[in-house]
Amino acid sequence: MRVAIVGAAGMLGAVTVREWLAHGHHVTALTRADLDVTNPGDVQAVLERLAPDVIINCTAYNRVDDAEDDPSTSLAVNTWAVRSLARAAEAVGAVFVHYSTDFVFDGVTDRPYAETDAPNPQSAYGMSKLMGEWFALEVGRTEEVGRPALEGRQYVLRVESLFGGSASRSTIDRMLGHMRAGQTVLAFRDRVVSPSHVDDVARATRHLVTAQAPGGLYHCVNSGYASWLEVAESLRGLAGLPHAEIRGTNAGDVGLKAQRPKFAALSNQKLIEAGVPMPSWQAALSRHLGATGVQR
Repeated sequence: MRVAIVGAAGMLGAVTVREWLAHGHHVTALTRADLDVTNPGDVQAVLERLAPDVIINCTAYNRVDDAEDDPSTSLAVNTWAVRSLARAAEAVGAVFVHYSTDFVFDGVTDRPYAETDAPNPQSAYGMSKLMGEWFALEVGRTEEVGRPALEGRQYVLRVESLFGGSASRSTIDRMLGHMRAGQTVLAFRDRVVSPSHVDDVARATRHLVTAQAPGGLYHCVNSGYASWLEVAESLRGLAGLPHAEIRGTNAGDVGLKAQRPKFAALSNQKLIEAGVPMPSWQAALSRHLGATGVQR
């Protein structure tokens, strides 16, 4: 297939390019220099010229705290750009894939969120991502003369706490850097997440599209969940740094501007039922450390 990957220079985008190329597809990797996603005219012109079979949007404005002071930038990338990309996909008859986030939930729960749970974002960033979901899924619901309806050919994949890949710049990498430098690691004891390896997300995405799984909303995360404090402790053990100092803290104690969902774990049961089993986050973390030569 002809696959256009937007945001190809980012952590997820770079791995997504590699994943599709490795399986024999023709990939056009679009970076910010190639395509300004905030310009609807550019989006339409570039994608009509490429006429891809699949458009995968890996762009995101994820400066969560900055979005509280500058919601317009967050909306430009996470909402209005998604609308432009989704409309371009409709115009060329392409499958459209868009990634969202656990921040669409309020975190007031004690079990992993399913796709059927009602969103309730608590930040400007979370709201911009939720509206992007709506635009990604709304196209193709009516059939125009001479053009087949595209309903069921859009995928919104919620991901969270991504790490891995050669361009990894994740919380996990920052914690590991502090441990290796002999610095104390601060880790939230009251934020629960489902850490996810970009390799597994890219593989799951390709499988959903090529297997023509039913379109719609999926939680695309590694299996299981833990607090960030538990993640840090696992990281210390896997990296063979038993003397690294970790101090647990609460999200409300560090002066973050945007409110984070406390219990943000996502259930990937729907993804598994679609034929895409996901490794545990612990196995993915071990693989990441092995790939970077850190694991003992």
